[in-house]
Amino acid sequence: MKFIAKKAAVLFASALTLGASSLASAARWDMPTPYGDGTHQTQVARSFAEEVNANAQGKLLIKVHSGGSLIKHPEIHRAVKTRQVPIGEVFIGRLGNLDPIFKLDNIPFLATDFDSAEKLYQASKPALNKALAKENLILLYTSPWPAQDLYSNKPINSLSDLSGLKMRSYSPTTSRLADLMGTTPVNIPFSDVAQAFTTNAIDAMVTSPSTGVNSQSWDYISHFTTIHAWIPKNMVFANKRMFDRLDSKTQQVVLDAAANAEKQGWALGRRLAVTHTETLAKEGIKVSAPSQTLLSELEAIGDTMVNEWLQEAGADGKAVLQAYKAH
Repeated sequence: MKFIAKKAAVLFASALTLGASSLASAARWDMPTPYGDGTHQTQVARSFAEEVNANAQGKLLIKVHSGGSLIKHPEIHRAVKTRQVPIGEVFIGRLGNLDPIFKLDNIPFLATDFDSAEKLYQASKPALNKALAKENLILLYTSPWPAQDLYSNKPINSLSDLSGLKMRSYSPTTSRLADLMGTTPVNIPFSDVAQAFTTNAIDAMVTSPSTGVNSQSWDYISHFTTIHAWIPKNMVFANKRMFDRLDSKTQQVVLDAAANAEKQGWALGRRLAVTHTETLAKEGIKVSAPSQTLLSELEAIGDTMVNEWLQEAGADGKAVLQAYKAH
């Protein structure tokens, strides 16, 4: 009996050791994201992580850290590049100073509806992958925001109504847009939008209805003009060295989950463009279409910014736009 008990104890200890060894062998990926749990982008990220965790057979566990809780938005790209974390999510336009292809995502009045935005994404994807590869990164998926519209505390019928106001910016391209609109750009992260308006740090912003809903903009904004300037995207990318350490089956699990997340993100973006605009109106914000004067002035700014981007992006940029227009 003593022998049997001893043998059972040895077997039990061996099982514990094997279980611990298996758990220890699992790759653990911390995934910083910039936005809070209420945003659809974070919901998509969590869905992606859950699918990976469910299908990776214990070989990979991804933990999402939302709202900049692990790493702040401006530092996420560098953190993934330097392997501080293996994976992360950023707003594409924030990387505009690294390569012109990242600026393309914020060019106004180039792709103003979701069908056009998807075509632009597919046309630019090879160049996007190339730019990320230079940083030793691999693109996993993108997820769009609804079209960017104009928030203000007075009616805006022409650019002259914006003259002298302070405009929120969040990327090099949106700073340039603010300049061309006759406003002063002020870099304000999503988390500080409400405070920036209530303290008069900014007077207007061009951003999605989702940002307005998630920050309860009806508490500090009175007017919303549906200029549909562009449809920007977030992207999730991984450090290529870290990705290459995974076995081929686990890599495929990640890629499959990423493809599903991209489909989910684009579907959500389309739906929220409608429902979140309806929410703004329901909460008391005056929602209106742009005047023809304002639209014409903004389209002229868009032409200027496309030409400036082409000068910066050169032959590669021209090829991307040609591919976009050929679809």
